[in-house]
Parts: sequence; structure tokens; C-alpha cells
Amino acid sequence: MSAIFNALPGIEVPVGSIKHSLTRMWDDTASKGGPAPASDDAKATQVNFVMHLGLGTTAEDAVVQFQTAVRFSKRYPCRVVVLCPMADDSSAIEVRAKIYGECHLGKSKGDTRCCEFVMLTYSFSARPFIEDQVSICLSTDLPLYYWAHRFVSTARINHFQYLLSRAKRVLIDSALVPDDALTFPWPRREAVRDLAYARLLPVRQTLGQFLSAYEPAKLIDGLQTVTLLHHPSTAAEARVLAGWLKTRLEACGAKTGQVAIRTEASEKGVSFELNFTYGNAHHFHWRGDLAHGAGHFEADFGTGRTTLPTAVSLLNSEAALGEAMFF
Repeated sequence: MSAIFNALPGIEVPVGSIKHSLTRMWDDTASKGGPAPASDDAKATQVNFVMHLGLGTTAEDAVVQFQTAVRFSKRYPCRVVVLCPMADDSSAIEVRAKIYGECHLGKSKGDTRCCEFVMLTYSFSARPFIEDQVSICLSTDLPLYYWAHRFVSTARINHFQYLLSRAKRVLIDSALVPDDALTFPWPRREAVRDLAYARLLPVRQTLGQFLSAYEPAKLIDGLQTVTLLHHPSTAAEARVLAGWLKTRLEACGAKTGQVAIRTEASEKGVSFELNFTYGNAHHFHWRGDLAHGAGHFEADFGTGRTTLPTAVSLLNSEAALGEAMFF
């Protein structure tokens, strides 16, 4: 029995009649006066999206991620298949299914968009067959995106070769994955995207826009060390931000290995605190507090001291999904 499967909304249906059950679900909804697609155009599916809720997912977290997928589907109409492994490794081959649908208004009053979800729960013994069932549930001739959420073992997730190999993007969250996930030899490493990196888009934009006001040569002139302090809750984002800073500084002309970037946990309560240490009079400091949505720059690159307050935020979950998938 899968607690996360039971926690998700939907109507349980026979696995062998999912497509027919979806049609009947919309017919029943329409007959009762509920919102239902008037035509296939109302289900203008753009992508296939498989959300795999790993064994590290609680029932409460499953509901949160399901709602994230619903909000995402409102912006990007998609067929969503949610995989829910059973926690107990039963020897019996068991697969159960649920279906769920939701309609909402688009940009105009007559623009109604409807999304469809298929939830599949499976025992460990059924794992070799579950990808075949997934392929039947997907819309043909559309790109596939695969989100592996809170998986507990890269070895186990690597069993899903169809999804890993066929997906245009494989989404993971480095804040939630096993330690070896970032170095794991994924079948298509170029397709893997980190949601922690995607969440940081507003931070990367804020830093980039401020620093772009100065000549690249001035940013690295005399630069010795870069220190990034972070709150324990933003450790994954800080690691990603440090990698991005290294890449951008090298793009400014810093030689590989010239600048040491240190990330350290801080209990000061500030989400991020970034310091560039120079051997000359140059100075750069940035502080970002996600809890209050506020940040502050202080800099001097030889043209006078500059201070600037700024907003600080991360992308919300559904926006991060879109960023990781399509950009």
C-alpha cells in the first residue's frame, strides 16, 4: 500500500481502462454541470510530464508536489503521470491507478484549459513493467520531461532507463537527492537539470545586473578570494551559486584556479552573504535575506563607493519547473 498514492486526489480506476476512464470522467463532470472540456482543443497538451515521487516522499509532501504540478499545468498544458512506489517491497506484482482532471479559464473568458493526471502506484516487483504502462498513458509525438523527486537511491532510479533516456529534461533537486546524484553517470548527463539552480534565477539576475555595470577587467583586478556565507537551509542553493560565480568570473578573464570560492554555513540568519576580497582598494559585498525579501549591495571598483538596496527571492516551485524544463 502506498501512503502517497492514497493521499493524492482522484478516482481509482482499473489500470487497463485508463483512457476510457478519463473520457467517462469528463462526461460525468459535464453531465453534472461541472467544468469539462468542450472539445479536444481544451486539452491542448504541449508536453508529457512524469513526476516520480520517490520513497523519501511523505504523504503531506506528495500533496504539495501534486498541487505544484497542477499549477504548472495551468501555464503549460500537459499530460501528467505521477509515479508512487509502494514502500513495502512486496513480492506480489501490483499496479493501481487513479485519474484526476481539472479545468480553468485561460487568458480570455472563452479560453478554457483542462489538465489530466494519471497516478500509478506499483510494488517493487512490478517495477520492470511500470515504464511500459507509463508509455501507454503518455500523449504520442510530444516531448517527455521527467522529474525524480526525493529518490533515496541513484541505483534504483537508474533502473528507469526508458524515462532517463527518452526525456528531453531530467529534473532533480540537489537539496533533496542522495550525495552521489551530482556525480552519478546519468544516461544523458546533458539532459539533467537542477531545480536548485532554476530557483536561483532571480538571485543570479540581481547579481549579474549589478556587476554588469562594471568592466569585467575591474571585477577580477586584484581579486584573491570569494567567500559565500549561507544559512543552513540554503546550503544547496549556495553550492550552486558558488559554481555559477566561478563560471562567470572566469568569463570575465580570471584564470582557472586563480580565485578560491569558499562556502561556509552561518547562523547569522541571513540567507546569503557574498564577499569579494581584493589585494587593492576594490570592494564588493552583497547580502540577501529571503525571509524578508530584501538585499543590499556595497561596492567600490575605483569609481567611488556604491550602495544599493534590492529585492531578493527565489522562483516558486512551478516557475522553477518551467525554468528547468524549457530554458
